[in-house]
Amino acid sequence: MRSLSSSAFGSMAKLSSFAVLLVLLLSCSCFSSTEAYDALDPTGNITIKWDVMSWTPDGYVAVVTIYNFQQYRHIQAPGWTLGWTWAKKEVIWSMMGGQTTEQGDCSRFKGNIPHCCKKDPTVVDLLPGTPYNQQIANCCKGGVINSWVQDPSNAASAFQVSVGNAGTTNKTVRLPKNFTLKAPGPGYTCGPAKIVRPSKFVTADKRRVTQALMTWNVTCTYSQFLAQKTPTCCVSLSSFYNETIVNCPTCTCGCQNNVTEPGSCVNPESPYLASAVSGPGKLSNTPLVQCTSHMCPIRVHWHVKLNYKEYWRVKVTITNFNYRMNYTQWNLVVQHPNFDNLTKIFSFYYKSLTPYAGLNDTAMLWGIKFYNDFLMQAGPLGNVQSELLFRKDKSTFTFEKGWAFPRRIYFNGDNCVMPPPDGYPWLPNAGSRPIVSLLYPAFTILSLLVFLLAFAQEFQLKFSSNLNNLLHYCTSKHIFLIYMVYVPLHSGPATQVTTILLHPPSKFQDCVYIPYRSVITTKTTLARKQRLPLSKLQLDLQKQCLREMDTSQQHFRLDIS
Repeated sequence: MRSLSSSAFGSMAKLSSFAVLLVLLLSCSCFSSTEAYDALDPTGNITIKWDVMSWTPDGYVAVVTIYNFQQYRHIQAPGWTLGWTWAKKEVIWSMMGGQTTEQGDCSRFKGNIPHCCKKDPTVVDLLPGTPYNQQIANCCKGGVINSWVQDPSNAASAFQVSVGNAGTTNKTVRLPKNFTLKAPGPGYTCGPAKIVRPSKFVTADKRRVTQALMTWNVTCTYSQFLAQKTPTCCVSLSSFYNETIVNCPTCTCGCQNNVTEPGSCVNPESPYLASAVSGPGKLSNTPLVQCTSHMCPIRVHWHVKLNYKEYWRVKVTITNFNYRMNYTQWNLVVQHPNFDNLTKIFSFYYKSLTPYAGLNDTAMLWGIKFYNDFLMQAGPLGNVQSELLFRKDKSTFTFEKGWAFPRRIYFNGDNCVMPPPDGYPWLPNAGSRPIVSLLYPAFTILSLLVFLLAFAQEFQLKFSSNLNNLLHYCTSKHIFLIYMVYVPLHSGPATQVTTILLHPPSKFQDCVYIPYRSVITTKTTLARKQRLPLSKLQLDLQKQCLREMDTSQQHFRLDIS
């Protein structure tokens, strides 16, 4: 009985552990590692909508529309590329507003040849200037789609496709799968197609509403980690109250390595600059950046410029270090707690982004059309700049601890690398990080000299001697030599007057002291810093040394004539 119960208990333990492992595997399979989440645009995505508009003898005609519902991330040249895999043996008979990059093997067809016979077609947008009989609405923009906030009228792109060898009813149509979207490179991850309510369309006169026969959606989200291996922009900081300029961290977007990777960057003073820009990587849009410590194509500089009684001003400069890229319709997203009190912005457009209710700390900035919406390639004209005027909120405003600098910055939807917080410019009187300036040592030395000169007038000894023999006689206290001058007298040779200060040696550790019963005889001996005991000094003093002590003023006077 015991053996049976123990074996039963062991089998149950194995079964329970297997069940736990199975649950863990199933739970892990429910999550996708490529999904992305943007805290400043939590609902932003690109939605691909397929609207079946009519049936054909062997398939259907559909209008495919790509909607950019992202607030600040757009698709720039050379534009989007959309791909998928057919569920059966579908073919594309014809297209309008777009085209596939490859036709594929259509040898089994006689007479009428399809536009594309590939199992996994890839579609691109047509270029501007396409003949009108090949266009549809929202097509032919070279694949460029603007962001939803910046230009909502151009935040969509569409093409029409006629599909054959497909179902001819809602029940027989098979949805495509494995959607991919490149804009223009990787970065977007698309989910499966899902059937939704048919789309409705309003006629031009707004008196009639029609609807699609069938509609399905595909949602794609962006991940910067999938888009590129290294960052694409960085942030530098400066302020009026600190002479320190905090540059982008070293090797933010890569390191200069022309030995193992020749041509990774180019010096602006190089005589081969033109040939390097038009090199083999020009057609593939491979970045060619200017050689810098950070090696980023884009640098955003935030400068705290001025401080007024009720306002403060910031200057923002965007610099392009890429010799092969002109940024059209660029935008900048900045997060700072004082954007709820933004008073004025110069030469940029501005819109407040409020991803969370009651929190207005994020702003989107972009250039004015035909003025500075075009960020040119690296060079003298490869920058745009503006100034922002903020109103001070007495409850939150401060220049301490880097409060005046942004929390994060996005350029064209990509998060820029910020300097480390301990490297931010600090106030000069900030206790946590003292600022070293050349004025402080100079002011300290000047104050010390004034103090010593004033103090020396209270305790001084005068020595008079001829030019050949100069005797410094020391008393029981230590003596610190302050200065030495020659004073010409009305009669006789010039007399050297030396002012010395009596003080305990502990107060002046860096000074030269003359200890008790030591004598410095001449200027040569003084230069060599030799000290001779009084007993070994053979001097023929012709006159007596008179020592007078003024007890009322605490002066010591020793005259050697």
